[in-house]
Amino acid sequence: MPVSPDFTSIYQQNFEIGFQHCYPNGFLKHTEICNLFQIVAGIHADLGGISYLDMQQHHQAWVLSRMRIEITKLPKWKDVITIKTWIKTLENSRSVRCLEMYLNEEKIVGCETFWVVINTKTRRPDNLALPHAHFEKFDTDSISKSIQKINIPEAFTFKSERNIQLSDIDIVNHANNVKYLEWCLDVTNVENVLSNKIKALNLNYLQELNYNDTIEIHHTTTSFLITKEGKSCFALEVEM
Repeated sequence: MPVSPDFTSIYQQNFEIGFQHCYPNGFLKHTEICNLFQIVAGIHADLGGISYLDMQQHHQAWVLSRMRIEITKLPKWKDVITIKTWIKTLENSRSVRCLEMYLNEEKIVGCETFWVVINTKTRRPDNLALPHAHFEKFDTDSISKSIQKINIPEAFTFKSERNIQLSDIDIVNHANNVKYLEWCLDVTNVENVLSNKIKALNLNYLQELNYNDTIEIHHTTTSFLITKEGKSCFALEVEM
């Protein structure tokens, strides 16, 4: 698709928090932060002519590699939030996208995401085939600490096992990036989540997962590792 006449290099959109987005305590789920960020990033890519459908003409897709989310506070049911996004860097097969969430003009969540273009046939990194010079790049940070490579602990306290279900799979035919966080939070201490203790999330995506894969979730209170057949697929650090 051509670049939309409504395209701007910084994009923002408002959302009203629905009950389906919330924990039992009425606050926005951490996974829904990621879902909303994913939606806004996708819309911005659509408007700028580098969407999934645009890229599929060249057998390409964006794949999330790393992500850091810093949380000052969570919005609640019926709050109207604003999400802003812009591209920080985009070169060859790699891009850094920033996102921020506002409530009543107060920034409450900041996020930086590191994306890689893959060839959907070879499943290997590929230089972006589409033009992107019309995206102005802004060297502006949305988080206080840079995206980090997680140091995986040598030992974990707990281990859980699950199979990847059809509901976990997205249009790129692999487990959606939000699902990895969901699986980890499902096995953590509920009180740590519902008491709003989580101040930051560091996510590293190491290997894609597919339908009917069997995975193991190894974890402590703040560190998580998802493996398949002994190979690391995802790492998460929770800061409280």
